[in-house]
Amino acid sequence: MAFAAVNANANANVNVNVNFSFIDKAFAADSSLRKRVYDAISSVPQYGPLFEDIAKYTYSLQASKPDLSHPAPTAEVVNEGPAVKKRKLLNGDAPPKAPEPSAGLTLDAPLQFYIQDVSFSVPQRKKLTLELTAGGYLRARNQTSKEVEFGVALSQIHHVLCLPVPEKSQRQFNFCIVPQYGDGVTRPPSGEAVPEAIVWTVADGPPKAAYSRTGQQLGVDSEETAESLIRRTLNNVLPHAKVVRPDEKEFVSAMPEAHRKGEKAFHVKAFRGSKEGYLFFLSTGIFFGFKKPLIFFAFENIESISYTSVLQRTFNLNIVTRPAATPGAETQEFELSMIDQADYAGIDAYIKKHGLQDASLAEARRAKKYNVNGVKAEDGAGAEGEGQEGESELQKAQRELEDQEDEDEEDYDPGSDGDSDGSGTSSEEEDEDEGEGDEDDGEGRNLVEEELGSEAEEVPADEL
Repeated sequence: MAFAAVNANANANVNVNVNFSFIDKAFAADSSLRKRVYDAISSVPQYGPLFEDIAKYTYSLQASKPDLSHPAPTAEVVNEGPAVKKRKLLNGDAPPKAPEPSAGLTLDAPLQFYIQDVSFSVPQRKKLTLELTAGGYLRARNQTSKEVEFGVALSQIHHVLCLPVPEKSQRQFNFCIVPQYGDGVTRPPSGEAVPEAIVWTVADGPPKAAYSRTGQQLGVDSEETAESLIRRTLNNVLPHAKVVRPDEKEFVSAMPEAHRKGEKAFHVKAFRGSKEGYLFFLSTGIFFGFKKPLIFFAFENIESISYTSVLQRTFNLNIVTRPAATPGAETQEFELSMIDQADYAGIDAYIKKHGLQDASLAEARRAKKYNVNGVKAEDGAGAEGEGQEGESELQKAQRELEDQEDEDEEDYDPGSDGDSDGSGTSSEEEDEDEGEGDEDDGEGRNLVEEELGSEAEEVPADEL
């Protein structure tokens, strides 16, 4: 009752906009300290906002370590409006255009979903707890310290991919979260940091320990796999970016998965400079990973694709991009090299299907974003237009290379090689001598007399 009087008195005497509920929550365990805060605000009203921010920060620290052993977190939701303001005040000396999505990562909020012991590889390589909060964030929490390591706002996620991990004896899946400006193609506005993609791996089996907002505790006895559980959950919270998986209708490698007999492979080995990685040809774009920096070529960002360095066993894929979100931006060219010729047919069919080889179609792709759930009636348009030309760019390059080799063989002159037996030179001299003899016969010249002169002797006919 005494504290209520102080509270009422403070509110009556202080003409400042202070939310005293945060002060009550932050110092609920220490009534004497709480009274001193109210006295200080009453004495110096201009310090009211400062004490409010201190109380918010104290309360956020107290509530930022929920106990994951309880399926349903019961922490009270903090209003996101003041929380964002609090974050700005705390990082007053940070760059003014720091990425805003990180502002709410550490705020306490009910968990919609979590799964423990998830192996992350990007941006950090360690086992963490994957969480989805009611505040709209996907984040990774340290399982020992309970601190949030990294994360991203759900509204900032533009692409989610679920890809089989190549060359593993046991089936595994990589989930790749591609945020805005984090695709390796589109650059962020000046002054803003480049957000990193997030990659984690799950085995083809039930999760060790997981929780969904339905209150159902999931574990090793669950019939649903970790991959299916995560994919279903992400599809529920991300209506604007559905999880994309490889599809045989788009592309399948000509070479089966070597480590799992009889299983089809959806990846193609390639190099980006000296870095080896895997290409996946998906319904929304082309992905190259799984090491940093990841690159995702969304259809709307591709200007054109061409083939270079066509050899007997390998060829290179050159992708020219122009960010769709940045009108007038300069183009960038990415070369993906050492691709096996065995996968040419599938890659070429994929490129034709989506019209990616024709730069004139780039504006049409930017004007109409591809819908991952919709049926694309224009799928065959690119192939039909290309079929009129009769051959692809790679086939044309191979034909030109063969024509060049044929021309070199036709131009080859064995007499110009200077062989040690001198056959070429002697044959030419014989031809010249024969030609000269023919001319002399025509003129009735005496070659013996010309050569020997006075030394020539007349030989009687009977001695011949």
